[in-house]
Order: sequence, then C-alpha cells, then structure tokens
Amino acid sequence: MNPLLYMAQRGTAAVLALAVALHLATMVHAVRGGLSAAEILSRTAGNGWFLAFYCVFVCAAAIHAPIGLRSVIREWTGWRSRSLDMAMLAFAAAILVLGLRAALAVYQPGGLVP
Repeated sequence: MNPLLYMAQRGTAAVLALAVALHLATMVHAVRGGLSAAEILSRTAGNGWFLAFYCVFVCAAAIHAPIGLRSVIREWTGWRSRSLDMAMLAFAAAILVLGLRAALAVYQPGGLVP
C-alpha cells in the first residue's frame, strides 16, 4: 500500500473510532432515557453541531472504507489495474453522497434533500 493511502486509512481510523464511540454512547443514552425516534429527530433538526459531527463521520468513512476494501480485493482477487482504483473512487463517492444526504435529511426533517 502506498504511504499516502496508509496514512489516510490510519488517520480516518482514529476519527472513526471516536465518532463510532460517541455515536453509540449517544444512542444508548437516548434509548435508555426513553426517547422515541420522533423525539430524537426533533432534537437533531436544525442542530448545526449534529450536522457537523455526522459530516465528519461520513467523510472519514468515505475515505477509510474504500482504502481497506481496495486492499482486500487486491489480495483476494489479484485485481490490480487502474480500474480497481476507479471502482473504489466510485464507491467512495457513493458513500459520501448517500451519507451526506442521510445527515442532511435528519438535520432537515421533512426534507429539503431531493
């Protein structure tokens, strides 16, 4: 693996570790506190901190996952051509677009996201 991809994956792993821990702790706290999905959504609507947190979370996932998947595919299948890199770039774009749409949909319930 090239050094830039190595550092990108390790850096995003650190971000994801913190983001997943915070996300899970928040969800456990909310559920144990008796909040319904509707109540959780009402608290996230218009909350800029929520949106910023989940945008960082999504961006880290969109970088981290394709790098790891690329390594697994290269090792298991022998697919090493430039087309693998392009496929992983498309996968990263899909994660980014879908994840940001999801974060925006929760930030703006009722949907301004087409």
